[in-house]
Amino acid sequence: MKNIPAALFACAALSCAHAAEPYPTKPIRLITPAPPGGATDIMARSLAQKLSEALGQQVVVDNRGGGGTIIATQLTARALPDGHTLLLANAAFGTNPALIKDLPYDTLRDFAPITLVADSPLVFVAHPSLNVGSIKELIAAAKARPGQINYGSSTPGTGGHLSVEMLNWMAGIDLVHIPYKGAGPALTALLAGEVPLMCTSPLPTLPHIKSGKLKALAMTGRARSRALPEVPTVAESGLTGFQSSLWYALMAPAGTPTAVIQRLNTETARIVRLPAVSEQLLAQGADPIGNSPQELTAFLRADIERWKKVVREAKITSH
Repeated sequence: MKNIPAALFACAALSCAHAAEPYPTKPIRLITPAPPGGATDIMARSLAQKLSEALGQQVVVDNRGGGGTIIATQLTARALPDGHTLLLANAAFGTNPALIKDLPYDTLRDFAPITLVADSPLVFVAHPSLNVGSIKELIAAAKARPGQINYGSSTPGTGGHLSVEMLNWMAGIDLVHIPYKGAGPALTALLAGEVPLMCTSPLPTLPHIKSGKLKALAMTGRARSRALPEVPTVAESGLTGFQSSLWYALMAPAGTPTAVIQRLNTETARIVRLPAVSEQLLAQGADPIGNSPQELTAFLRADIERWKKVVREAKITSH
C-alpha cells in the first residue's frame, strides 16, 4: 500500500509533463476548402509559410475542394482537437447554414474560432466576348437576353455565387449559374470564354484585369478597392445597399486547448500586421484583420444571420 501514493504521483507527474509539452510538437495540417489556384488557396499558402516560421514546425496546406466547402469543414470538425489540424474557412462557412438544412456539423458549436485573417470585397469580371464594360451595361444585356448569359462560380453557396444571385434579385435579371469545383477551375473557364462572367476575389484576377484579358465591372464592397481604385462599387453603379465580401478565418476543432488557440491567435494577428504582409494584402484588395477569438465569434454569428435573411428574401438556392 505504501507504494501506491508513489505510483500515483509518478503517473501524475508524467501526465503533467505531457500536458506541458510545447506546442506544436509535429507538423500542422492547414485544411483548405478549395483546390489549388484560387483565392483561398493563395491565402492559405501565404499564411502557412509565415506560420511555419513563427511556430518552428512545418504548416502543410491540405487542399480539400468540392462539396461547397463542406468536405474540408467536416474533416476539420472531426479532427483531433490538439491544434495540429486547422481550417482556413472562407465566406462559404457563413453562407452554408442559410443554404443547407442538414449540415454534417454545427457551424458554431463544432469549431473554435482563432482569428479573422482578412476581409476582401469581390469583383465582377467579364470576358471580352460579353462586350460589357459596367454593371449597368451587364444589367441591360441580361434584360435584353433573359436566361442566356451564364456566370461561373467556384462552387454553389460561395460568396461569388450568392453575390450574383443577389444582383439577379436586386436588378430583376436572370443570369444563369454554372458551378465549378473550385475558384481555380472557374477562373480557367472564364479566361477561356467558356463562361463570360464571374464574381470572385480580386487576388487571382488582378493580373488578368491589368493585362486586359478580363474586364472589371464593379466591386462588391462598401467602398472602392485600393487594388482597383478606378473600378466603382455595385452600389455606386445604381444598386444602393448592395454589399458582400469574401473573408478568411483560421479555425480549429472545438475542444482545442485555450492556450493553443491563444498562441495561434497571437502569431496570426502578428503576421497579418507585418508591413510586408499587410501591404501585400491591401495591394491584392484584401483588408488585413487579425482580431480576437471572441470578435471572430461575433462576426460569424452576424454573418450567418445576414445571409439567412438575404437567402430567404431573394429565394436563393444552392443549385
